[in-house]
Amino acid sequence: MTSRPVRVGLQLQPQHADYKTIRRVAAEAEELGVDILFNWDHFYPLYGEPEGLHFECWTMLAAWAEQTSRVEIGALVTCNSYRNPELLADMARTVDHISDGRLILGIGSGWFEKDYQEYGYEFGTAGGRLDALAEALPRIESRFAKLNPAPTRKIPTLIGGGGEKKTLRLVAKHADIWHSFGDAETIERKAGILRQHCADVGRDPSEIEISTAVQGDPSEVAPALLNLGVSLFTVNSSGPDHDLSGLRKWLTWRDAVNG
Repeated sequence: MTSRPVRVGLQLQPQHADYKTIRRVAAEAEELGVDILFNWDHFYPLYGEPEGLHFECWTMLAAWAEQTSRVEIGALVTCNSYRNPELLADMARTVDHISDGRLILGIGSGWFEKDYQEYGYEFGTAGGRLDALAEALPRIESRFAKLNPAPTRKIPTLIGGGGEKKTLRLVAKHADIWHSFGDAETIERKAGILRQHCADVGRDPSEIEISTAVQGDPSEVAPALLNLGVSLFTVNSSGPDHDLSGLRKWLTWRDAVNG
């Protein structure tokens, strides 16, 4: 069980909808009381028509930074392969200032091969992409310290993924939030591995917020996850309709748990 307050995020997947719709749904989600508004960092839809409507991640985050006033915002997750680490740090710092300190830097090693092929990035291997992420994270942190003006706060870093040898070690070394996938049994096993990585690098695991993607009825899904220390629960919504009925259920549950 976590001592953190329960938070609910929405991954507003920027596929199959025009931007007016995305803008409207972002506003509605903030009005409903969501804690974090995420998008994702892809160039094409992941589901449905593969050549369907789609928009770029970080341009959108800057727009959300101006449009919203309360929610935290971020990518779930930025693909490390698509931007030089120093540039990404500068982009994150800029969106941090535009939003008055509401940015979360979500990052991962990348996986969607079509993005790489169509936009001219080298896909390489999963291990190579993780090694590149390991090299990038200290460069991002170093650039944050050099930027003028500095970020408004220590920008929280969210690392997504469950790779037990490399990814979870990067979480132990660099992340404020670990975004996980899978059922309660999977998260329990990986959280144990993360605790061992934290011990190896001298990090208190309680400093890392545990996040997971969820769907379904929170009364059935959430209690087991809550008992494992998950405190950030993120639902998704895809275009063209961006139905928020699932989000409403999770927000009602959050409010009951937090009292």
